[in-house]
Amino acid sequence: MEEYKIFIAFVTNLLFVMVLGWYFITNLQWYDYKLSRVVLKHHKPQWHFIYFILPFVAYYTMGQYFAIFFYIALLPAIFIWHRRLDKKLVLTWRVKRFLILLLSLVLFFNLLCTLKSACGTYSVFMPLALAYIGTTLIEKFLFMLYKKEAKKRVAEMSDLQIICITGSYGKTSIKNFVAQILSKKFRVYATPRSVNTIGGIVGDVNNSLPLGTEIYVCEAGARESGDIYEITTFLEPQTVVVGKVGAAHIEYFKSLKNIIATKLEIMQSPRLERAFIHTSVTDEPHAKVTFFGDDIQNLVATLEGTKFELKIGDEIFSLHTDILGEFQSMNIAVAVRIAKSFGMSNEEIIQAVKELKPVEHRLQMIKAGGKLIIDDGYNGNIDGMLEGIRLCSLHGGRKVIVTPGLVESSEELNLKLIHAINSVFDIAIVTGALNAELFEKNLDVKMKIMLPDKSKLVNVLAEETRAGDIILFANDAPNFI
Repeated sequence: MEEYKIFIAFVTNLLFVMVLGWYFITNLQWYDYKLSRVVLKHHKPQWHFIYFILPFVAYYTMGQYFAIFFYIALLPAIFIWHRRLDKKLVLTWRVKRFLILLLSLVLFFNLLCTLKSACGTYSVFMPLALAYIGTTLIEKFLFMLYKKEAKKRVAEMSDLQIICITGSYGKTSIKNFVAQILSKKFRVYATPRSVNTIGGIVGDVNNSLPLGTEIYVCEAGARESGDIYEITTFLEPQTVVVGKVGAAHIEYFKSLKNIIATKLEIMQSPRLERAFIHTSVTDEPHAKVTFFGDDIQNLVATLEGTKFELKIGDEIFSLHTDILGEFQSMNIAVAVRIAKSFGMSNEEIIQAVKELKPVEHRLQMIKAGGKLIIDDGYNGNIDGMLEGIRLCSLHGGRKVIVTPGLVESSEELNLKLIHAINSVFDIAIVTGALNAELFEKNLDVKMKIMLPDKSKLVNVLAEETRAGDIILFANDAPNFI
């Protein structure tokens, strides 16, 4: 009987620590493996109390009854929590290394506890702490090797032109437009999706950058000072772009001045030949800088597409594209300037702009079941969301918006968004708890629907929308936010 109890305690402890480890590494992955962000910047800190702190306390206070709590309450709760996540843990090699090391440490400490007939904090806390410290050191070492290898690969491609793009808004759109236009004349490769961290870029160079590439286009994102500098000194781009800058991620940078300073780190590229900087960033003249943002005229942006004129020196380009959104004219304009700097003819550029394809989930028009759907799920800034709302106002039928509001932004900007929604939409569906209280209090539409998460969204849309409606998906924050 005693051996049976020891076995149950052994298995329970093993599963308990692995469950805590699964929760821990999932949160680390969401927040770029920054422990400080998981602890201090988590959007749902109550999860830490429910799924980590409370179970930890229960383990040391419930004694022999902990197994009942674990199997009946905690294990099912964690399973349901995981099932409901729309951004589940991705089993990368980094995650696998953490879980394997954690399992090894748990087995070692449990064996030690069994032999000494004494278990305490060490049997839970120590495996987790050592697994985190161990894998952090391993990843730092491996990253140094990967970065060195990637640096060597870039250096070997001596004729490679690198274009690096940063800014608060529009990085991915500019990257895609630049790549699409330049690909009409050059062998171009662009970083996929929203890969914009030093780790992502190093991995992309090592694993995906074709050796025959003539132009490599990538974007650089930041959460703190120094992030852009690290990417810039790694890639050493000859051409850089700083797009429009605003209060995105203000909670990390504290001030607009800090955001601008971080974005301008891109100017420190040792091989810098030319820079294109939006007028919202700075007006300080520089020999290698061309400013953009005030060079567009006669702009017409509807649900059918966008027309505008772009003045470059003494030339005026008359451009038309199926891309939706007034603000996209600015992103296309800088792509045109870059194409000119690479020697493309006016005719090649005008035709390339005409053939531009929309960036996925950024004011992407979809027609389904008689409904017009504007998928703007990857657009989380106020300018872009307001433009999506303006486009919906041009539609003659009912108007529906699905949004969690602005994330990592201010109450003032969310109120501005709510005011715009009130003036246009018939139905507002608010997803998530982040801005729920503010929206509940200030929304004034015919029908507002508050959803704690997106699990019931499909059913709600099926019940409340009909043919002839236009539906705007404005921002699509994962439900951990």
